[in-house]
This record gives sequence, structure tokens and C-alpha cells, in this order.
Amino acid sequence: MKRRNFLKASAILATARGVHTMAGPFTLSDYSRAMAPADKKLDRNWVKSLFAGGPATTYRKTRNELKYIGMPVGGLCCGTVYLGGDGRLWLWDIFNENQLGAVTKVLPIKMEAFKVKEINNIFGTLYLEPATVDLRPLQQGIALLITRGETTTVRRLQEDEWDEIIFEATYPAARITYVDKTLPLEVTLDAFSPFIPSDVENSSLPATIQSVSIKNLSGEPVTVEVVGWLENKMLLHTAKKETAFTRVNKPFADEYGKGVWLDCGSDLPDIRNAPDFGNMSLSVVGAAAVCIPDISADNHPSLRPLKASIPLSGNAPVAAVITRHVLQPGQTATADFILSWYTPNSALKIETPDIHYYSKKFSSAQAAAEYIARKYSYLKTTTLLWKHTWQDSSLPSWFMERTFLNISTLATTTSHRFASGRFYAWEGVGCCPGTCTHVYQYAHAMARIFPELERDMRERVDLGLAFDKSTGKIGYRGENTGPSIDGQAGVILRIYREYLMSADGAILHKNWDKIKAAITFLMLQDKNKDGMEDTPMENTLDALWSGEISWIVGLCLAAVRAGEKMAEEMGDTDFAAVCADYVRKGSHNMETYLFNGEYFIHRPDSVQGKKGIGSYNTCHIDQVYGQSWAWQAGLGRILDKEKTMGALRSLWKYNYMPDVGPYIKEHPGGRFYALAGEGGMVMNTNPMKDPQPYGDAQAWQVGYFSECMSGFEHQVASHMMAEGMTKEALILTRTIHDRYHAAKRNPFNEIECSDHYGRAMASFGTFINACGFHYHGPRGSVTFAPKLTPENFRAPFNVAEGWGTYAQQIKGKKINAQLKIVYGKLKLKQLNVEVPVSQKIKKIKILLGNEPLPCTFIQTDSHCEMTLAKEVTITQGQMLDVTI
Repeated sequence: MKRRNFLKASAILATARGVHTMAGPFTLSDYSRAMAPADKKLDRNWVKSLFAGGPATTYRKTRNELKYIGMPVGGLCCGTVYLGGDGRLWLWDIFNENQLGAVTKVLPIKMEAFKVKEINNIFGTLYLEPATVDLRPLQQGIALLITRGETTTVRRLQEDEWDEIIFEATYPAARITYVDKTLPLEVTLDAFSPFIPSDVENSSLPATIQSVSIKNLSGEPVTVEVVGWLENKMLLHTAKKETAFTRVNKPFADEYGKGVWLDCGSDLPDIRNAPDFGNMSLSVVGAAAVCIPDISADNHPSLRPLKASIPLSGNAPVAAVITRHVLQPGQTATADFILSWYTPNSALKIETPDIHYYSKKFSSAQAAAEYIARKYSYLKTTTLLWKHTWQDSSLPSWFMERTFLNISTLATTTSHRFASGRFYAWEGVGCCPGTCTHVYQYAHAMARIFPELERDMRERVDLGLAFDKSTGKIGYRGENTGPSIDGQAGVILRIYREYLMSADGAILHKNWDKIKAAITFLMLQDKNKDGMEDTPMENTLDALWSGEISWIVGLCLAAVRAGEKMAEEMGDTDFAAVCADYVRKGSHNMETYLFNGEYFIHRPDSVQGKKGIGSYNTCHIDQVYGQSWAWQAGLGRILDKEKTMGALRSLWKYNYMPDVGPYIKEHPGGRFYALAGEGGMVMNTNPMKDPQPYGDAQAWQVGYFSECMSGFEHQVASHMMAEGMTKEALILTRTIHDRYHAAKRNPFNEIECSDHYGRAMASFGTFINACGFHYHGPRGSVTFAPKLTPENFRAPFNVAEGWGTYAQQIKGKKINAQLKIVYGKLKLKQLNVEVPVSQKIKKIKILLGNEPLPCTFIQTDSHCEMTLAKEVTITQGQMLDVTI
């Protein structure tokens, strides 16, 4: 199919049912000066709706919104298993194929800028033509056999057998409701893999859980048998060339559950070393179940109505597990199915042994299933407790979903963990190795939800395997790679963030000499000593840029400011002074020489000029990225507020487009991450109408500049939120959310240079800034300064050793605040909140339970700093109550 036909079809897809028209209509005349329209023509009611609360996002069968849904429902770094919109599992990327993309897809579209005749997942093929739930390499399902009197009705949990199916899109646990007007039953499926912030081990289990709940709504007893089945397709790919094995299913049972173990049936060396070697299991929690190893060899009466709908093959036996429930009127029963896998050979060939982390803990899928069954109450209850805690917020539900769900990237084959414990990730599935520092420095989610993993990566890789002791440079793709300038700065900022997100600060104290060397290396890249980095070096736009580039200069300034803070913590006053001088000089010069009156630019090298690629006088999406990072790490201002606001307003004016169609028609060549009829913030625009806006070089990377990459967009949204541009932050975030509406494509797969792209985890930063949250674990300090509805605010928070909920109410001359620990604990010495700037604090009362806590306070304008006389530890279930 020709490019124009793909784009025409995609434009139709972009305006699919279920997505409200947010703005427009637009014509080319609205895009004056080849930029975004000055009048965004945003629908006022649509904008108003962004601030409203409401229930979780739901997708429905009757609106044709289920076929693209693929929510990752495996453990962290355990492969990819998708939950489909109707509850069936699909994709099953657990066999270590290590392919490009969630599903490798090639389309015959020629892109001259990138010098390719056809495109693959790197270019957004699954954005253009999303994978559908039909991609099931093995058979799996659940059915209900419903008996009322003498009549038995069979309903499989799949789309074509119900009047309505409603998918509630709440990662990490989705709820699916099944509606049949002829059945007196309420049927729901809770689907998840254990996901518990701060508990990496129990969030990294190679399994998914399907919890089926049935409630009898009739006035008479109803008997329901719940049948789950799973096909043995071990050695899925090896079987195409090697057939000397016989797959075997065997039942197992203990006091916590019963199930069937599905083995590949061979222990030969060549088979054992195959990537898809291993086993799976299907089990149910509790002892009351019937387990059938091979339905083709069993004539159990509950299987007879189903056999015709489950195709059987000779060397792929299908196992089944059946539970039976007699429900009295109003009674509810639950069947908890565990589907686990064990395919230990990662086949990435990076570390020895070349096996997955989970294979150190479990010797088989059966062992994993038995572990989950033993700890099932804790795993299920705490996962659903986190889901409730996250959703229990005054922030809009759609906002909570979009800012969090990208952490599901950790439960895809973008993310891996080796036997050593090392976390390792592609940029997107199968593309660009090495947990690239210039990509993952944008991603804030893992550091807040699983800080242990980020701390380990800083010490094991950035300050270990990838660290050059002689220079302080850090390999941007791990060992045996050179540095990137933005990656180096980002690592320094992340080290400081990891220090803040720790309880004891050990990461800083153990590694200060290396950290100091890394900061020194960064400052040495300023050749003319003006505080503005100017050494050509690799960056996230895949080229060596010369000159003084605002987004790189600012990022380096933020990193050196973080260095100053760390030096102060270490008592290294001399180095702190060096860092402070660098930031003072660099900030002044960046504001003086790189601000053109509207926004920050890229000043060409005095010798090279514009021979090479660069952003030069264009309006670049990351121009104040350093200040954005500074807000994430509590570093305060590194750039003048008015100039920063001018830059953000320029991005809104010139780069944000409610419909990118007219723009990309005039500026073709970019990859497919936003289509005609969809909104987005374009990477670069050319307000000055420079005839050579990106330099004289005919570089293929110029194609990036007309794209909408969601990770960069989330970064800008988070910065806008921090600076008080709340409306613009919500609009931009919602624009991304709507691009990934289930009527059009998979809501759980933000694409940039392949699927489930790591940079998209920047979305969590927007949530952090909406809460005005800052945490300093070693000092026991927590800050909240909500940007949305501060008069009646409620949101979750994560700290080093737990998580909880913060709420505040402002009424008249009184502020009440409640800080509750829902899981784990929090060591607290200082609590900081915002108060109305016009009011002076007279007194403060703090209670922990019923115990008064003496404190002192300092009010500076709107900032109130409360310091407890003695540090306290708030434990699970306890609440701090504050009255100001």
C-alpha cells in the first residue's frame, strides 16, 4: 500500500469513535508562519472537563473499543503478557525471542529522510496499524457453566458471547465486567500481576492472575462451574525446526492450591539451552478444584460443551482447572486462577549466566505458582490496596491513569533483569540497548515506585560497569560505551534523586569520590569557561551538536546544582563553591546569550557555524529541560522565572497543535507518532522562518524535528504544571491520552523508536508536580504544594520505605492536613505545606493518632516549614493530623 493510502486510512482511525473532538476545525491558513495555530480553537467544555473528577476510564464492546487493548499483566522484567479488552490473554512474549517491537511489523512506506524503503516498529508501524487481540500463539481462556434448575448455559469470557463488556483501564489491576441481560449474575474479572510499590521482589513474579467473581442476583440458587484452560506450547519457536520432544502436562496440589504443570518434555542440552525452553502452569488458589492435564483424554462433563471451541493438536495438550460454586441468592463466589511461566534463558548474551532474575528464585512455573498461592492474601490485597490508593485522589481520574500507566513498560520485554540483579532495558522493545542514559534520565516513574531498582542501577552500572575512573565519564549504554552529554548530566541528577528517595543516604556517602569525578567531567566540557557546555558529544537526538545549546546547557547547570547540593551534604565546601560558581556564571550567560526575547535557542559554534545539525533559532521542545529537572529534584530555580515562562509560553504558542495534520503535511518526513486529526507538541518549529533552520548538513536526524514524541511532551507538561500553567499541562497530557484511546490503538503502549518506550515514563513527573511533592529521605522531610484544587486536595505519595495518602482542606483561616501511611513506614522530621500568602500563621497543632507532637514553624511568604521536636516513624495505618 502506498504511503498516502496508509495516511488516509490512519486519519480515519485518528478520528475514531469514542474520542471527543477537542478543537478546530483547522485549515492550512490557520498554520501561519509554518507553525501551530495562534488560536487553538479548543472547545471550552472539553477544557473544563479536564479538571473534573469522575470514575475511571472505561472501554466498551458496544463502542468497538476492545480489540487493541493490551495491558501488560506480568511481573516486572518477566516478559510481556497482554490482557485483552475481553479478559483473554494475548501476545505471550515470554519465549525470549528478543524481536523488534511488541509485534514485529513492517509496512511498505518509503521515508526519504531516513533513507529507508519500508518502515518497521522504530518508525511507529504499530501506531499506524495496531496489533489486535487475535494474536494468540497459544490457547487460553475461562468459561462459566451456569446451571439453573435443569438448564445449563455456557458463557466463555470473550467478546462475542456477551451483550456488553466493560474494561476499566486501571493499571496495575484492570476490572472487566461482563453483561448478559438474560443471566441473573454479576460477573467480573480482576486481572493483574502482583504489583506492590517498594516491594520489588513480590512485584517481579513470572505470573498473571485472573480472579473471577460471580454474584447471584436471582431469588433462587445457581450453580456455576468456572473452567480455566491453557495450551502447552513450550518450545514455541524451537518446534518449527526441532520435533524430537513430547510436551507433557502433570497435575500438582498442596494445601494452598491445585493445578497443572505444562512442561516441554525434553531435557536434552540443545533443548535446555533454547530461548523458549521451560514450562508453564495453570492453577487455582484453594483446594476445591478438579485438574485435568489433557482435555482430549478426559471426558469430564464440564468439558463437553467446550471441547468443540478449543481446537486440539497432537503435541500441544490443553490443561484445564475447574472450580464449582453453589450460590444462594445474593451470594458471591470467587475463583482465583494463577498462570505462571518459567523460561529462564534470556538469550540476550550480556551477562553470564544468561538467565532471568526470577529463575534464581524459582526452579519452575509450578514453584512460582505455589509461592503465589502461599502468599496470595498479601499479594492480592496489597496490589488492590495500591490500586485504590492511587485512584483515591482529587486529581482527575484520566490524569491519574495516563501519568501512571507508562510504568507498565517495566512489565514488557523492553525491561529485563539478569541473574545478578542488574536491571537492563532497551529504549523500546528490541531497539537500542543498554538502558540508555539519555533516554532513561527522562523517566521518573521507576525511581518513585521502585527506588531500589534505580539505586542499584546507579551504583552497579553508572558508577560501576560504565564508569571510567580516570576521567569520570559514564558510558551512556553501559559497559564499553562512550559518554553522552545529556546522559552524563542526567545520571548526576538521578544520583541526587536516588539519594533523596533513600532512607539513609548511603548511595551518596559510599560513592562521593566517583560522583564528584562525574560532575567534574561534566564541567570540563565547557571549553571557554563561561558556564555553558560547548563540547560536541552524543545526545538523545543521535548526533554530535556543536555550539552552545540551551537544552544541554540548562541540563548541565541543573546537574551541577545537584552536585552543589550533594557536596553540601558531604561537607565538601570547596567543591560546593566550585559548583555554585559554575551555575551562577552559566545561568547568567544562558539568560544573556541564549534567550532571544521569546525563547531559548542554540548559538552556533564560532568556527563551525551551522555546518552541522542543530536546533539553532528554532523553538525546541527541551529548551528549558534543565529547569524542568530542577523541579523534580527540589533544586529550585536555575533560570530566571520570566524567561522560563516565556520559553514555555512559546512552546505552547508555536509547537502545540490540537491537530498536527496541516503541519505534518507541510513538514513531512517524521515518524508516525501522531497523525492528522490528532493533537501534539511538535519537537521543533521555525518562528523566525530561517531558510536553513536545522543547519546546512543534510542529516537524517532532521526527521525528528517534525515528530510528536510523547516522552518529550510529558517532560514539557510536567514543567508547565510546576510553573503554574496547569491548564496547558492538562491539555497536553490529555492530548497524549486521547492519541492512545482504545478506539484507535493500545492505550498501554506509548511508542517512540519501538514499542513501550522508556522515555514515556516521564509522565509520572507531571503527577509529582501536580502534587508539589518533594521528599528528602535522609532528612525526613516531606513537602506538598498542590497545583490543582489546593482547597480540597487528596493524592497518593511514595517515599523510601512505603506509601500513603496526603489530603488537605483550606477553609477560611484554617488549614487541615492528613498524612496517612497505607503501606510501610515514613521517618518524618519536617513537613512543609503551602498556605495562602495573604495570611499569617498564628499556631499549629500536630497529632500522631491521639499523641500531640511539639513542633516549631517558619513561614516564608506562602511556604510553611514545620519541624518536629523529635523525629517520628509513622507506620502502616497511622495518620498524622495537622491543623494550621
